[in-house]
Amino acid sequence: MTSGRVVFVGAGPGAADLLTFRAARAIAEADVVIWAASLVHEDVLTHARADAEIVDSAALPMEGVLPYYERAAAEGLTVARIHSGDPALWGALQEQLDRCADLGLATEIVPGVSSFSAVAAAVGRELTIPEVAQSVVLTRLGGGKTPMPPGEEVREFARHGTTMALFLSAARSRQLQEELLEGGYPPDTPCVVAYQCTWPDELIVRCRLDELAETTRAHRLWKHTLVLVGPALEAGGTRSHLYHPGHFHGHRRADPAARKVLRGG
Repeated sequence: MTSGRVVFVGAGPGAADLLTFRAARAIAEADVVIWAASLVHEDVLTHARADAEIVDSAALPMEGVLPYYERAAAEGLTVARIHSGDPALWGALQEQLDRCADLGLATEIVPGVSSFSAVAAAVGRELTIPEVAQSVVLTRLGGGKTPMPPGEEVREFARHGTTMALFLSAARSRQLQEELLEGGYPPDTPCVVAYQCTWPDELIVRCRLDELAETTRAHRLWKHTLVLVGPALEAGGTRSHLYHPGHFHGHRRADPAARKVLRGG
């Protein structure tokens, strides 16, 4: 066994103050900090030690990162591998965990704020409104660099009619719009198109679904862009049962009259 370890750190959507305390501590304790300048804002490096080795992985394939893991195993170093957003989503995380296991390295994953959460906060919307949408589908458009498994096409997910967050799809906005419409969303379904949310140059625009491709192209958005779509982006709030006076749980008794109203009686 080696005393070396790799901590996969979720850097959040961009703003350094959206790092968790645990993420900041992991970066501060690392001997080597690996980050991709193309995906992660440089402000997160303010948490790194002055003597830490800083490695920009933007131009490196996996084979370019592995030597740092091998050195960590040989010398007992701690590596902080910073991922944009949350490492569990499109972070090429599992293949790195497998390599670390082969090297006998201890690993830890620090979750981060995902960009879909940041965009929802930026536009001031709840994505799961009672009786409107109670699910959020996180996916990407097929036909890109990474093949999609059978049955995971955007048009298939769109049939649910709930809130969707589309990652890595803005470069083919016309195809995205067509698949969402084919799946059953009405043309006037509200959309939010967000570029580098929480970065200094963020751009967030709203449009109808039938205007999605035109809007995306008009603003020259093709990378670092997330699309939210679904009726919850405009629907008014309906009453949640959880906070209704007629609802009871282990910490609160229901009001009898409100209980009858809640049950429709």
